[in-house]
Amino acid sequence: MYKEKLKKIIQSYNNTISRRNRKTDFYNGLFDRWENPVLTRDHIPYFWKYNLNKEENPNLIETLGVNAVFNAGAILLDEKYYLVARVEGNDRKSFFAVAESDNGVDGFKFWDYPVLLPDTEKDEVNVYDMRLTKHEDGWIYGVFCSESKDTSVSDLSAAKAAAGIVRTKDLKEWERLPNLKTKSPQQRNVVLHPEFVNGKYAFYTRPQDGFIETGSGGGIGFALCDDIENPEIGHERIINHRKYHTITEAKNGAGAVPIKTEKGWIHIAHGVRNTAAGLRYVLYAFATDLADPGKQIAEPSGLLLGPLGGERVGDVSNVVFCNGAVVNENNEVFIYYASSDTRLHVATTTLEKLVHYVFNTPGDLLRSADCVKQRCQLIAKNLEYMNKMDL
Repeated sequence: MYKEKLKKIIQSYNNTISRRNRKTDFYNGLFDRWENPVLTRDHIPYFWKYNLNKEENPNLIETLGVNAVFNAGAILLDEKYYLVARVEGNDRKSFFAVAESDNGVDGFKFWDYPVLLPDTEKDEVNVYDMRLTKHEDGWIYGVFCSESKDTSVSDLSAAKAAAGIVRTKDLKEWERLPNLKTKSPQQRNVVLHPEFVNGKYAFYTRPQDGFIETGSGGGIGFALCDDIENPEIGHERIINHRKYHTITEAKNGAGAVPIKTEKGWIHIAHGVRNTAAGLRYVLYAFATDLADPGKQIAEPSGLLLGPLGGERVGDVSNVVFCNGAVVNENNEVFIYYASSDTRLHVATTTLEKLVHYVFNTPGDLLRSADCVKQRCQLIAKNLEYMNKMDL
């Protein structure tokens, strides 16, 4: 009986990691959605969850369960796709684990062991949402949220967020650097720019007064750091602002490491707005200048990608979140996004399409009266054009 149960567990796991993926019928001309998530809790190796000693666990009861796998940093190394995913145990503690794939859309398999980060922050309780930056200094940096208890208030759920920093050469051995020091009370969704700016390390930040509420935080910031081994920044200049009655009204934050193109750095970020059903997270894009990555030069109107169908259901519903994207040698872009803090998906496009979208989509005019005029202009142009077409 024990062996039969174990064989079923192993077979179910093998079926999950070997399942082929395919594109859905979704169409918007920009990107393809894929049918299956690329990582779920079912991708977690069974030997992470069960005590397989028959004498100690004769009924094969799950010993250390996993609740969700989501919010993964992404990197392409030696023609393999690597995700450093956030794995959340049934105990609510998150940790990082590396999964690899040959093609980036399916076949992701976790390494035998999760990542053991150096435990250097004595008050740190939880870690999550790592961004992976292949920096021109030769290191791969991981910047993530380092969460601790806020002991200044009596609320047991009150937390403090800081930007933790590690670096590695191979995703196996990790060196822990001090947490990033900023003047902001809270710091989440921090991304390290892949190149030096004026000889310094550059960070995209999200200054915030509270763990959840942005308060006086105005959007995505940009700041320079002299020494990555003693990371400290002063003034954070807001380069992508929150705006009233838009997808970024409640808050916004940097997502994937910016993608370098001939026309500028393309950023895939997340925007948050309040609804009667709670916060809604979507992805959007903007671009910054090649020579001055702290200067915004384009921002298409509205969302790039929002939750659809089953993506809207999960631990934190109506959410998509991206902290990893890669471009391969064929200029194919893989955008890894989580849905509802539960599972991880991929959307694919090309660099050409992404550049066209970012630099040719009109911006948000911020008022209904102006936005409907903008749409009517498009309609009139299309109707005139279609009258000349032989359809």
